[in-house]
Amino acid sequence: MRKPAVKRSRGARVEPLRLFIVAGEHSGDLLGGKLIASLLRLSPRPIELRGVGDVDMDNEGLSSLFPMSDVAVMGPAAILKRLPLLYRRIRETVAAAIAYEPHAVVIIDAPEFTHRIARRIRRQRPEIPIIDYVSPTVWAWRPGRAARMAAYVDHVLALLPFEPEAHQRLGGPACTYVGHPMVERLAWMQGLDGEALARRLGLAAGRPVVAVLPGSRPNEVRRLMQPFGEAIRLLEQAIGPVEVVLPVVPSVRPLIEQALAAWPHRPHLVTGDEEKFTAFRLADVALAASGTVTLELAVAGTPMVVGYRVDPLAARLRFLVKVPSIVLANLVLGKNVFPELIQEECNPARLADALARSLTDRDTRLRQREALAGIAELMSPPASSPSVAAAEIVLRYALTGR
Repeated sequence: MRKPAVKRSRGARVEPLRLFIVAGEHSGDLLGGKLIASLLRLSPRPIELRGVGDVDMDNEGLSSLFPMSDVAVMGPAAILKRLPLLYRRIRETVAAAIAYEPHAVVIIDAPEFTHRIARRIRRQRPEIPIIDYVSPTVWAWRPGRAARMAAYVDHVLALLPFEPEAHQRLGGPACTYVGHPMVERLAWMQGLDGEALARRLGLAAGRPVVAVLPGSRPNEVRRLMQPFGEAIRLLEQAIGPVEVVLPVVPSVRPLIEQALAAWPHRPHLVTGDEEKFTAFRLADVALAASGTVTLELAVAGTPMVVGYRVDPLAARLRFLVKVPSIVLANLVLGKNVFPELIQEECNPARLADALARSLTDRDTRLRQREALAGIAELMSPPASSPSVAAAEIVLRYALTGR
């Protein structure tokens, strides 16, 4: 851990800015660590930190009230099982925040946890500014949340460029696009050596390369590996042999290995961020589950076909989703450039046909490449980095109260 947690100043004693920062899952801890580093660098006054976080926030000087793993749970069954502990941790966090008398509170993502804390703080201490780093998906699901947030959140720091307009339209809090952390990796991605990875994997020269990404959650892998594998078989029947590279995370590797037994041939498995993004740069097209990975592919410049299946109950609730696309890259562009095949349309024949067009149809490839060229510019943050843009807004509230 980097110590001290207080940014020191020379000369006369200056009252420190007390910031209370709460993250509820790993991705929020990553954002929180970068935010704290920027706050410490930019603040004109010493900073003291309290709240809830994990390794990255701890490394920047925030000692968590309790292990973040206590609250970092996903899915209704897991939440229900841990409900008594979750409510106890919410009460403890609110009590600690009130006792601390912070100049500002920052909640980071994980709305089922952090927003409960924010509402309770607002009821007890309405004068404390509350900033929400990462907007809930009000533009896609349960849009009424935006207006309700306005009662207990003063400012939303958005990761996607279309979110400020969505909050304004839906009556939400003030919202500023600060930039997605993915854009910070653009220069690094451009320096990755795809040819070196191709040699190491033994990819056949001249064959198209397809990156396959069936998701990082068990349910996604179970639903998508079969149609994705069959789509590759049909694609090869249509256009000839292809090289398939499949980035895999340890948590779902056993499920992927099990499903690969039914594939026409074994793909090249790669692990870790460097190999994953190198594979993106190397691929001629990707076949991907819907999710953040579509934004990663877009920033890497990789054309894609997106497929997704959900459970039958969720499928019946699709009419509640209020967006023209489930692909983040399409939403950023404001038009549906990348094919998305959902539920019954996510079948091998439709997937293979879309992949073949992306690989062989000149107009399709040109349209996708032109769109990809504009993604990085559309996602560029307003400051030198997303964490700097976010820190500037947090400091404004901490220093002035508004």
